[in-house]
Formats: sequence, C-alpha cells, structure tokens
Amino acid sequence: MSLQLGDTAPDFTAETTLGEIRFHDWLGDGWGVLFSHPKDYTPVCTTELGYTARLKDEFAARGVKVIGLSVDGIEDHRGWQKDIEETQSCSVEFPMIADPDMKVAELYGMIHPNASDRFTVRSVFIIDPKKKVRLTMNYPASTGRNFNEILRVIDSLQLTDGHKVATPVNWQQGEDVIIVPAVSNEDAARLFPDGWNEIRPYLRTVPQPKK
Repeated sequence: MSLQLGDTAPDFTAETTLGEIRFHDWLGDGWGVLFSHPKDYTPVCTTELGYTARLKDEFAARGVKVIGLSVDGIEDHRGWQKDIEETQSCSVEFPMIADPDMKVAELYGMIHPNASDRFTVRSVFIIDPKKKVRLTMNYPASTGRNFNEILRVIDSLQLTDGHKVATPVNWQQGEDVIIVPAVSNEDAARLFPDGWNEIRPYLRTVPQPKK
C-alpha cells in the first residue's frame, strides 16, 4: 500500500555515499526531500541530480535536507557521482542511498510493477519536521522532474503551516494568498487587520504574511 499524505515517513537504516544513516536521525528536526531515480548512469537522472546539487543554497535557506535513492550499489553511486559533477558542473554534496535489495524502495512504494518490476519510478516525498509525509509525486522514467516546483511546494507548506492561509493556483513566493474558509470574518479581522479582498464570501485574498 502506498504512502498517503499525513502518514509517518517510514524509518530505515541504509548505506549512502556519505556513510550509513538512520533516516529519522539524519532528518533531525527539519524538513526533508527523498527522491528516487530509476538507475545510475542514465541521462535524465544525471541532469536531475546535477540541478538538485546546484540548488543547495535554496534548500538550505528553507531548512531542507535532500537525499536521493536508486537500486544500484554504493560503488556505482560513487562512480556516477563523478560523472554528474563533471558533466553538470556541480558538486554533489547530498547523500545518495544504495538500495540494491529494494528494501527502502518497497517501504516507500517506489517500485511500480506495471512500469518496471526492477527499477524505481521517479518518486518524490516531502517530509515535515514531525516526520509526516506532506507531498508525494511519481513521474515516469522518461520525464525529468521540475525541482523548482518542489521548492514552490515547500514554500507553500512552510507558509501555510504558520498562517491560516492557502496558496492559489500557480502561486509564487510573495504573491497574494487565500484566507482559509474555516476562518470567520471576525477572526480574519484579528489575523489580518489591514483587511482583505473579498471576491466571494468563500474567496478572500490577502498579501502574503511574513513567515
């Protein structure tokens, strides 16, 4: 059964390019992104991991740790890491999990038998400081992910966890947000003393609150 939003992210111990980790301990009290790639030494994955490495400062600014996974072994990972760094002009400083026995892949439902019974699909899990799964995405092997979208979702989750707002379609950092319907106008007046734009009683927008 696949993980659902709000589930606790399963804990595990695994070998990585930065040594053995226990996942929950490695996450600590911050946010995490766990993502899988179908196989080492493949072109789409090489571009993804390179781009993720170049986003190091963006993830750090949000208090997010990133960790990759494939069902290849640790030596393949280390050799491929050199290729990634050379071809993508980056330094891969986040760990990559070696999962040749597919234990972690099975735990997180990364193997989709109708797509492949040997390789993981391109799964993404955003995990919050309480170790709860807040987002899941699965891409086919042929399609590279949009990591700017992953950052956008993290921005939304971190903002809306701290304020009684939701983010509208295609929202970007700094744009107006929506007051959640559960907040009455009376409560909204206390939370948003500068007022709001009432498009409909259920659709009230305000400037983005400060985090």
